[in-house]
Amino acid sequence: MLIRSFIAAFVVATALVAPGQALAQDPVVYHIDDAAAQGLKGLRNIRNHLDVDPTAKITVVTHANGVDFLMEGAKDPNGGAFAGPVAALVARGVKFEVCEITLRNRNLKREQFIQEAEFTPSGVVRIAKLQKAGAAYIKP
Repeated sequence: MLIRSFIAAFVVATALVAPGQALAQDPVVYHIDDAAAQGLKGLRNIRNHLDVDPTAKITVVTHANGVDFLMEGAKDPNGGAFAGPVAALVARGVKFEVCEITLRNRNLKREQFIQEAEFTPSGVVRIAKLQKAGAAYIKP
């Protein structure tokens, strides 16, 4: 009986680390509330994150001034458009979410945002729920 238990444990352990084994996606939430300070750095961090861990399931939640880099025509401090890097990350499975409370508080409309932007009723509530569901929290 002991040998059978040992063999079963060995088989399970071997299956978990077998080469080519599909790994579970690691959920991660990136929190951006200041596009000027975090936008470019955050996009770079996310790209690097996916380069090392392409299975990560990344959600970027923006609120307050953090929504600005997802607006149509938004440019980084070097004059480059944010839309291209955002679209490239969306193509890699990243979700970008904009807080609807911020929209109301700043009199912004959904139409002012790039097509890749999704919307969430509350940025901070969304972050809390993602963390409660096991997402790692990163604030660039």
